[in-house]
Amino acid sequence: MRLPDGFEMASGAAGIKPSGKSDLALLYSPVPLHWAFASTRNRLIAPCVQRNRARYASGEPVRAVVVNAGNANCATGDRGTWDNEDMAGMSASALALARPQDVLTASTGVIGRRLPTERIEAALPDLVQSMRSDSNGFEDAILTTDLRTKKVARTLRSGARVVGIAKGSGMIHPDMATMLAFVVTDAAVGQDELRAMWPGLIDRSFNQVTVDGDTSPNDMALLLSSARADADLDELRDALGAVTTQLAQMIARDGEGATTLITVRASHARDDAEARRAARAVARSSLVKAAVHGRDPNWGRILSAAGQTGVRIDLAHVRIALQGIDVFRGEPLPVDLERISRAMHDVEEVVIEIDLAAGDGEGTAWGCDLSADYVSINADYTT
Repeated sequence: MRLPDGFEMASGAAGIKPSGKSDLALLYSPVPLHWAFASTRNRLIAPCVQRNRARYASGEPVRAVVVNAGNANCATGDRGTWDNEDMAGMSASALALARPQDVLTASTGVIGRRLPTERIEAALPDLVQSMRSDSNGFEDAILTTDLRTKKVARTLRSGARVVGIAKGSGMIHPDMATMLAFVVTDAAVGQDELRAMWPGLIDRSFNQVTVDGDTSPNDMALLLSSARADADLDELRDALGAVTTQLAQMIARDGEGATTLITVRASHARDDAEARRAARAVARSSLVKAAVHGRDPNWGRILSAAGQTGVRIDLAHVRIALQGIDVFRGEPLPVDLERISRAMHDVEEVVIEIDLAAGDGEGTAWGCDLSADYVSINADYTT
């Protein structure tokens, strides 16, 4: 996938993953980049997140990002902090950048194991030599338990481009979500504008995806701009919204062990924030997820999940629909549940709608069904 002007990528195998698959990636720009950043709110925080937060607070531009997969470099004491610093310094040196501060870091994988920095150092020269102006396998190198790569592109009327690449399959839950996401654009937009729009885009996309209710110490979403192409700010915001939303849907669809994407649309909430909260709760519910896996139209679980959130609900006028078929309007409707179950079979997406009858707020969340494969994947993850 062609990158926006001013960006290059590379990837390769450093021997971090036991499988020997690609596990190290670089994103680089010959020009200083404006950037925005969001990260996990887990109290357990990986050194890459801590370092990037400090860099973000400085307000300084950056030039590159180095990402490793297969090792979270988290909960390894002070050594993990220095290993992360070493990865930044090694990357800066390989790219002939003046300062390690010009490089952001990201790690994903198993928690509690030392990062093999010597393998990273040995692999970096070849990565730098292979830098290209397309995604160049970057989307493969950042994967862990993912079965699918996740990349999306949009082109603005001015010719400016937005390209997003993400990873995420397990430990996914709204709290910045649990994932790595890198969105790059050549749209000429100031850093202040980027940072002002990013939190709202995150709240409507990555913070609305859930797989298993667990958050990670490593998740982050980066937005970087080379500012080389004219762009309308509103059009750019719409393009970024489309890219982040599609990436969020891809993460939910690729949830560990998942067979079905669950889309939950909440409407007529007191406000958008309450609608998003209700939609997340339904998408997160293990009971709802299991029912979808079994194609069981058990709408009581949906209503109960929304009710747990504390959002305002007018129960006398609540409406619930499955696959476009109303099942509840203040009271159970005389519907053919077998017909609805058939409508849930042999589809890639099950759509749940809940009208809270409390206002004008709207929100959507994405999740996936809960299967026996999810248990197997996570029961055997490190052994």
